[in-house]
This record gives sequence, structure tokens and C-alpha cells, in this order.
Amino acid sequence: MIRIVLLALLPAFASAQTLERGNGPEPDSLDPHRAQGLSAQQILRDLYEPLVRENASGEAELAAASGVQVSDDGLIYTFQLREDGRYSDGQLVTAEDFKASLERALDPATGAAYGAMLRPIRGASERLEGNKVPLCIEAPETLTLRICLSTPRADFLRRLSLPVAMPVPRRNFEHGARFTRPGVLIGNGAYVLSEWVPQSTIVLTRNPHFRQPAPIERVRYHVTEDAAHELKRFTAGELHLTETIPPGQAARLRTQFGDRLHIASAYATFFLGFNLRQPELKNPALREALSLAIDRDILTRHITGNGELPLYGVLPNSSAQTIDKAAREADARARFAAAGFARETAPTIELRYNTSLVNRRLGLAIAAMWREVLGVQTRLRHEEWRSFVVSRREARITQVFRAGWFGDYQDPVNFLEPFTSDHPLNATGFADAEFDTLVAQVATGIDAENAISSAEQRLLHANALIPLFQYTSKHLVSEQICGFAAHPLDHHPSSSMRFCEQRTGERDK
Repeated sequence: MIRIVLLALLPAFASAQTLERGNGPEPDSLDPHRAQGLSAQQILRDLYEPLVRENASGEAELAAASGVQVSDDGLIYTFQLREDGRYSDGQLVTAEDFKASLERALDPATGAAYGAMLRPIRGASERLEGNKVPLCIEAPETLTLRICLSTPRADFLRRLSLPVAMPVPRRNFEHGARFTRPGVLIGNGAYVLSEWVPQSTIVLTRNPHFRQPAPIERVRYHVTEDAAHELKRFTAGELHLTETIPPGQAARLRTQFGDRLHIASAYATFFLGFNLRQPELKNPALREALSLAIDRDILTRHITGNGELPLYGVLPNSSAQTIDKAAREADARARFAAAGFARETAPTIELRYNTSLVNRRLGLAIAAMWREVLGVQTRLRHEEWRSFVVSRREARITQVFRAGWFGDYQDPVNFLEPFTSDHPLNATGFADAEFDTLVAQVATGIDAENAISSAEQRLLHANALIPLFQYTSKHLVSEQICGFAAHPLDHHPSSSMRFCEQRTGERDK
């Protein structure tokens, strides 16, 4: 009864047909080939449709393709595109479009950070290295696309669900970097880009040429880097859907909002990365001491406090460890001494993170643990998301950095591959030939379980990163919205939701 009163006091939304969504930081790009951040990828899934997509269980299903045939040796994929596939300008989505788009993604000049996800394609690795070898991507007919691989890959179809494999039509290329602007961007998804106010909002409107008109005609994405401010906006009736909730608020918000609060385990992990190119961090004993000094239980119970699970491995759903606090801290001090340090000679470590309330709280807590256990002083540096991504990638001014990985698809190799020697997303600089071999073995599916375990243990033994916890997805959803459902990858396309009165006047969940 109290919850009903609270909701009744909320002001009416400005437009019954505009979905107001919190979306985290400003998107780094709306170019599918260049975007890295989750906030950008969420919007791109509204603007474009790849050959395959993830269903509600996180498994691949056909999207822009109406059918696919795979050769007996697993090397040749032949896709038949939908006859009713149309771009937002009404033109047919063709195999040549996909071919040209994949070629652009594999051109080093494009700078596609996720281009490495297309390496299974024959000739892709060489192209990414700047060698003009033929790519095995063909368009023998208008609606027939053929892709052949160098070796069989059990996860290849799921890789094609990523933004880097979305079809950017060639007429977009004519506008150069300007093609991501409203009125210029042409996509084949359920929505089209209408407005973009930097650091504020991005507005999408229904694509009139999409085969199934989206139930909600207009979507406004809001930049919401401050979770506490986002919550205030939701409570005030300015948002239908939040990107997250403030740390430690789950119990209170459950009391206030009941089943409007959606918390679910996510196929995602949060960790700190070491920049192994920095001289101070080349000492493995120091890295291990810094990792042992952090109390994951305190972080998840008192700092994040929204159902996250302590993590000591790289992969999500790893079995949790129970480590005696006194023994762990004694081991941390022993490794610190083995690294050649004492409390009086402890180094100063820089920890860099992208601006957000939870990242700030985590940074302060970790700095306190390092100081208490080891005597290490910490310089905390925070940056707006775009600047942080650049700093992390360039690695010149970064020592330890905040990192997280939401699985692009449900496969352990997706968490291990970014640490391979030549992967463009390898911000740590970790390089180990044996690890690379094990990850390649995982991808083939041959003795994959043993290879996964061995690769993870090798990475952990090198102390290239500090695993901290497994994420949860955390959203508040308005009573007015139906169709929202938990997703293992936390993907929530706007076209899957609707205003509840649009269907028989009844609410469903």
C-alpha cells in the first residue's frame, strides 16, 4: 500500500510514447566499427541489425539473415538475407553491404578495436596487420553472403552478433566521420537516430521501414554517469528505466519499489588491470601483494552492496573462495617484502578510473586497504569515459586501472581472448605464448574445458590483473513499461519493450 502511494505521487511523463532511458556515460562513438563502451553498444543494437542476435537466453538466433548453412568441415558459412530487410532510407539490405562493412572493420585505418573478433575469417589477421591479402568474404548474389574461416570456430556465429559485424552501408562511408550524426546515419535496425545533444541526450525514432514496427515510437537515451542522480530522476518520474542503481541501495529500493527493481546475476566481471609496461609494475611479487591486500568480501558487502559476488578468477561464475583475512594479509606483506619493499619504502601507486560514484567508492576503499596492509599510498585519478578509454589504450600515464568485462556472448573464450598478446583490447600488455596457444585451443573446441582452466590459471599466476567481483545487472523499471526481462548479457533493445496499455491494458512482466 505504501508503494502505491509513492508511485501515485510521481508526475506524469512528458510523452506517453517516448521511452526515457538512463544509459550511463556519453557513448564513445555510434560508429559500429569504432564503438567500445556498453553505453554505445546499447544504442547501436537499436540502430542496426546484424546477421544474428542474442535471444532472451543469450544464444544466437537469426536476425538480418533468414537462413544459414555451414559446410561439413565448419569452414564455410553461407547466409541468406531477408527479402524484407530495409535500411532507414528504404533501400534493400544486401550482401554487398555486409561485405563492404566487414572489409571496413578489418581495415587498420578504421581503428576498429573489436576488429580482432573477426580474425577467424580467412585473411582477416593479415588485413588487420596491414597486409593486402584477399578476404574470404563473397556476395555471389544480392541476398547471399558467403564467409569462410581459416579454422573451425565454435563461437563464430555469436561473434557476428557484435556491433563490429553490423552492416554500415557504403553510402554512409561517403560522409566520413560525419555519418554518425542525426539525419545522416543510415541503419537497418528498429530505430533511426534523430537527435544527439552531447553529454545530455540521444533521441531515436521508429524506423518506418523495419519489418516489425517497434511498439514504442520514440526513445530518449539520457547520459547518467551519476547513479544517485539517475535514481532521483527515476523517482521524480523523468526516467522509465535506469541503467543502474547506487551502490548499497538494493534493500531500501526493494522496499520502496518492489518488483520494479530488477537485479540479476550478469555474465560479467569487474577487475583492476596492471599496466605491465610500467617499470614499477614489472615486479610480479608487488602485483601479487597488491591483489592479496584487497578484501573482496568488504567491497561487495559494504561498497557495492547490490548482490555482487567476490571473485578470485577471471571468468564469471567461478567458485567463490573463502580466505582467512589474517592469513591473506600476512601473505600480502610477505610478498611485498619479497618484492623488495617495506612499509617505510612503500611505493605510490596510481589508480585510474572512469568517473562514477561506485568507481570512486571502490577506489577509496582499495586505497585504504593498500595503505593499511602494505603502507602503499594511492593517487586516485578519474576521467570522463572517452578520455579514460584513450588513457587506458595508450597506457602511457596509467599504472593500475579500473576495468570490467560484460561478455559479448556466453563463452569463456570471450573473457580470455582480450589478454592474448596481439589483441587490440589488451590494455595490460600481458604477453605469454603458452597462454595464446591455450586460448587458440579453446576456440577450436578441442579439449576446451582443460584449456580454459589452464589458460585462466596461467593468467592469474602472472598477476596481470586483480579480479574483484562478478557484476549484477541492476535496473529500476517504471510501472508503465512492459516487456523488460533479465538478460545474461544485460542487453535490452528498446524494441522488446512497450507501454503496458498498448496490449489489452494489462501489465505483464
